[in-house]
Amino acid sequence: MRSRTSIRLIESTDAAPIATHRVRDVEAFRPWEPAQPAEFFTPEGQAERIEKLLAGYRAGTVWPGVVLADDQVIGQVTVGGILPQPHLRRGSVGYWIAGVAQNQGHAGRALGLALQVMTDELGLHRAEASTNLENLPSQRVLRRNGFSPYGIAHSSIFLDGSWRDGLLWERILGD
Repeated sequence: MRSRTSIRLIESTDAAPIATHRVRDVEAFRPWEPAQPAEFFTPEGQAERIEKLLAGYRAGTVWPGVVLADDQVIGQVTVGGILPQPHLRRGSVGYWIAGVAQNQGHAGRALGLALQVMTDELGLHRAEASTNLENLPSQRVLRRNGFSPYGIAHSSIFLDGSWRDGLLWERILGD
C-alpha cells in the first residue's frame, strides 16, 4: 500500500526527525547541497534553523514545510524568496526527501501540494526552482509538476568542492 503524502508548516518538534534524516543521508546529499557546519546535523542546530525559518514565515518571505508520509516527517519543502508585491508575485521552491522514503512518489506529490499552497495561501503567480544539471530525478519531479527549464545559471552554487551550474525552472501558477 502506498504511503499518504502530505505537507504542513514546519514546527520546532520537527528538529529531531529532520536531524536524524540529515545525518543518515549526508553522503547521498553531498552532490546536491552546499556543505553544512557540524551543528546543522544536530537536533539543536535544526531547532535553531527552524526558528529562523518560522521568523521568515512570520515576515512573509518564506513558507517552510515538512513532507509527511503517513504523518511521519520524511523531508522538507520550502517556498523561499517570496515576493508578494502585485507586480512580482513569485517564490522559489526547494525540497528534499529522506533516503528511506525516496522513489515512492513523495517528492512529486509534496511539490504538487506546495504549488497549491503557493497559489491558494500565498497568492503567488510564478513558481521558480533550480537544480544541479546532473540531478535528473529532481528534474523529472519538476517536469511532472508542470515546470519548464528556462536557462542556466553558470557557476551559481558551490557544491562538493567546486562551483556548479544550475538549471533554472519556472511554472506559471493557475495554468
